[in-house]
Amino acid sequence: MKNLIQYVEEQTARETGQFDYFKAGDTVSVTYKIIEGQKEREQTFRGTIIQVKGTGVTKTFTIRKISHGVGIERIFPLNCPTLVSIVNHQKGRVRRARLYYLRNAIGKAGRVKEKTFVKRQTAEDKGRKYSWTFGNK
Repeated sequence: MKNLIQYVEEQTARETGQFDYFKAGDTVSVTYKIIEGQKEREQTFRGTIIQVKGTGVTKTFTIRKISHGVGIERIFPLNCPTLVSIVNHQKGRVRRARLYYLRNAIGKAGRVKEKTFVKRQTAEDKGRKYSWTFGNK
């Protein structure tokens, strides 16, 4: 039975490599198609990812944003044909996989700090840091 499920997932799966890797706490903007009758347009939803659920074809993620003082959450399936793009704007520094506490946070408490990356120094860089030249030697 499991082989059948894997086969169906492989047949229906979209290449998820086209989307950047993201996780809870990241700030992303999702562009998706809206079809209204004969018209088709694209709309962007930018916010913080509060959860990522599922694996494979059933993977979904929830984005939360504040619009005019009202919290809005939207759930997107990763393999949805209406998804156009997912752009990761900022990596968040969080310790949880589910950020439900952001629902009750107001103002600055509802922000997620940005993750900073420090470039490691090699032995050569450390040596250059302490090399001094004196006089005309």
